Amino acid sequence: MEKQVGIWIDTKKAIIVALEGHKEEKITEIDSEVENRIYHNEESNKGTFSGSHQSDNETKFDNRKKEQMDYYLTAVMNRIKNSDYLYIFGPAETKLKLEQKIQAEKSLNKIKIKAVETADKMTLNEVVARVKDFYNPLQRKLNLAHRL
Repeated sequence: MEKQVGIWIDTKKAIIVALEGHKEEKITEIDSEVENRIYHNEESNKGTFSGSHQSDNETKFDNRKKEQMDYYLTAVMNRIKNSDYLYIFGPAETKLKLEQKIQAEKSLNKIKIKAVETADKMTLNEVVARVKDFYNPLQRKLNLAHRL
């Protein structure tokens, strides 16, 4: 049976919903440890820095953030490596970075990315419902017709 996976992802966390036979199989949450620039900027304002020192701090921060993002995306990819189909959604750029990293990884080339879409913050139930609706739109139409 084919394994269909949906991922809602942003820089703070990823919610992975795995389906087999259009039924919810497993929900996994992965928390990110990617630093937020807002906190970093507040910390750098605590002392007096010369221009080059602050620039060095920014470069170190950017490099550290890049490494943290790479680690985070790799952790997400390790959870989906047995998937057949993938639906990625979420706010901002993290979803696009994940898509690029998956496409660059030769061991994941069997996974078919069905769509990458923008989505705002969502509750866990909204994420699960969206993944189920994406993979089974006919059931969604039947549910809507039944409610009317």
